[in-house]
Amino acid sequence: MYGLWFANIPRLSSAKRQMILETCHSAQEVYGLSEAAVRALPGLEEADKERILASRREWNLEGEWVRLQEQGVGFVTIEEEDYPKKLLNIHRPPYCLYYLGSLPEPGRLCVAIVGARGRSAYGAQAARALAERLAAEQVDIVSGMARGIDADGHAGALAAGGRTYAVLGCGVDVCYPAANRFLYENIPAQGGILSEYPMHMQPRAELFPQRNRIIAGLADCTVVIEAREKSGSLITADCALEQGRDVYALPGRIFDPLSQGCNALIRQGAGVLTSVEDFVRDLGLSDAACCERTDFRKNLLEKSERLVYSLFDFAPLGIGTLVQNSPYGLTEMLEILERLEQKGFVEETAANYYIRKK
Repeated sequence: MYGLWFANIPRLSSAKRQMILETCHSAQEVYGLSEAAVRALPGLEEADKERILASRREWNLEGEWVRLQEQGVGFVTIEEEDYPKKLLNIHRPPYCLYYLGSLPEPGRLCVAIVGARGRSAYGAQAARALAERLAAEQVDIVSGMARGIDADGHAGALAAGGRTYAVLGCGVDVCYPAANRFLYENIPAQGGILSEYPMHMQPRAELFPQRNRIIAGLADCTVVIEAREKSGSLITADCALEQGRDVYALPGRIFDPLSQGCNALIRQGAGVLTSVEDFVRDLGLSDAACCERTDFRKNLLEKSERLVYSLFDFAPLGIGTLVQNSPYGLTEMLEILERLEQKGFVEETAANYYIRKK
């Protein structure tokens, strides 16, 4: 209860909260200070002290706590045992977290999947395939529930029955963006929606870079899937590097604006995401189950279908390219592609362009 009050003192920065706790050690102790002791707190302006005193007079300790519980919202502060341990050593750890669902479980491997909002079909396929594969290995997925790559990562984890966590740049009672309502409603059942910001806080541009440090802090490794030269995803990658965590990037074509950020990360020494299975091995996880499943699926294909299927990666291919790189003519290729679609191995992303499904 005291932590909820302390977190909601108006216009008191995280740095000043940390400074106060270095003196008082707990929110309850701060709440119990005499007026004279509040006015003697070091490092605060008089306006800060007035806000603490006013908030203490006006805040309904029990009433606000009960209201939070009635909304099904969890709350934890840095003073408590349940606070995620991975966040303790990051720069400016959040004093508190509001959450819907659950907090990340201690000891579980976690990977952040972040990237462009306006991603390509290639990026969407790569993000989802990576998330699904990691979820199958009991690896948690964390991201920011933004449009594009963030949403693809969450959706992949949910589809595979895995755990995923969304860190918001607004209050947890605000679904942003509204287009991701499906994720917002389903993530709490398989993970959690987290925020350091108070209830009802609306999204603002300056809040998102701050939340990125939490995404990086919860993850053992951050993977950037498509990012422009100046991208919020690069802020997350920088946070991860500052925290001593691994960073991987998906390489792309040198003339593609969506690949400039990733290629720059690779040039600076980030790991290269060459394939989902290579990444799984880099994490020290077994890929035997996936190999067995893939081999079984391929046994469902005829020889001609296997040959055409082998031409695909995660980038869409035009039918002309497929004909050029195979021994089949246009009519036969169309028949093969139709069978591959029916069996769930490829899908048509645009007229006469096909992409490999997971």
